[in-house]
Amino acid sequence: MCLNDFLKMAMSPDIETLIQKISKLPGLGARSARRIVIHLIRNREQSMEPMLQSMEAVYKNVKVCPICANIDTFSDVCSICSDKKRRRDLICIVENVADLWAIERTSCFAGQYHVLKGLLSSLEGQGPEFLMLETLQQRCNDDAVVEIVIALSATVEGQTTDHYIKNFFKDKDIKITSLARGIPIGGELDYLDEGTLFAAFSARS
Repeated sequence: MCLNDFLKMAMSPDIETLIQKISKLPGLGARSARRIVIHLIRNREQSMEPMLQSMEAVYKNVKVCPICANIDTFSDVCSICSDKKRRRDLICIVENVADLWAIERTSCFAGQYHVLKGLLSSLEGQGPEFLMLETLQQRCNDDAVVEIVIALSATVEGQTTDHYIKNFFKDKDIKITSLARGIPIGGELDYLDEGTLFAAFSARS
């Protein structure tokens, strides 16, 4: 009998199911999931109960913005899209909401965002429809956008998507810029420090 079989015998089905679900979260595996579950069970009142309350609040209140696809608690559109102090003629394209938050932490961008559903990837079956460029083009027309900043990770998929977006807008009277290559090849925005990201954003070309 292998170790996993022994572990399954030692835990209830409910705990086993919880471990399996947590292990499917990004960056976690079975071992990390087991440690998290054990910690939560041992600290029900201090950790598990507050977490359940927070998760319930997020589940009920957080929505996806119909304009930029940011996630926020709002009645109509997210706080960024509804902020009248932000430029509407400047849009930054990011892969996901984590990258949007990373840029917001630098306080170097005062425009709007366009959050992709994913990057172009033949292996993952993600085609141009994940970029929602027709929706972005309509926003550009409505708000007289003068510049689109492509802020994607310096991975193969990121660079492929960057090229596709530039080609899509090549005949439009819109300035298309990309972050400076101060971002290391293979680097992901959410893991960069604010200084590196600020420098890359400022030196975009």
